[in-house]
Order: sequence, then C-alpha cells, then structure tokens
Amino acid sequence: MTRWVWQMCRISMAFALVWAFPAASLWAIDLASVQQEPNLERRSQLAMDSANSALDTARTAYQANDLDKTRASLDEVGEAVSLAYTSLKQTGKEARRDPKFFKKTELATRQMLRRIEGMAEGMNFEDRSLVDKLRERVTAIHENLLQDIMAKKK
Repeated sequence: MTRWVWQMCRISMAFALVWAFPAASLWAIDLASVQQEPNLERRSQLAMDSANSALDTARTAYQANDLDKTRASLDEVGEAVSLAYTSLKQTGKEARRDPKFFKKTELATRQMLRRIEGMAEGMNFEDRSLVDKLRERVTAIHENLLQDIMAKKK
C-alpha cells in the first residue's frame, strides 16, 4: 500500500511541475501583448503584473551593474502603471460605485511603491535619481486612484 501511495505522489508532483512551467511563463508579459487585451479591467491587471515583472528585471539588472537595462526596465514600469490607470479610466465606470478593479490597482500601486522604496534604499546615492522619477509617477497615479475611489458623490 505504501508503494502505491509513493508512486501516486510522484505522479502528482510531476503533473504539477508540467503545469507550473507554462504558468510561470505567463508572468513575463510584455506591454505590447497587454495592450492587445480587449477587456479593459483585465488589461489593467495584466499591466500591473507586467510592471511587477519589469521591476524585478530592473532590480536584477541593477545588481548586475547594467544601468541601461535598469533605466529601460524602470521606464517600462512607469508605462505599465500608466496603462493600468488609463485602462481603468477608459472603462467608463465610476470608481466610487464599482470599486473592485480600482481598489485592486490601488493596492497594487501601494505595494509597488513599497518595492520601489526598497530598491531605492539598496541603490547608490548617485543612482537613486533613476528611481525618483518613477516614484513620483507611481505616487501620482496612486493618489489619483485614491481620489477616484474616495471622492464624494457629484
């Protein structure tokens, strides 16, 4: 009986690995494919996933002393966060009446700001200017999302 259980565990682990690798490749989404998504709410979520992936790439590139790739990845983060916000605005929904995706994006931008702060603290003082513009851009979008969600009725 124990041999059979062991064999089933091995089969289920192999099955899980087969399904895990295609799912992991979905995280590396480029911005061009995100813009092709017709569902605007889904597009905003994909854009935030792309921004997180680009921020990981920027951190890795900075640790490898590749400032050009770091700069390009940080620009991609800013573009992805902007795409997420504009996609939500294009839905035509009011954030106060239908806050689900607005709130998800607001939480994601807040988390991203924490990650950006952590990256900035790990950088040399001279290189922090790379992150400052991104921090300002994401902060502005975060504040706009909060304003949209918390605004009083008109």
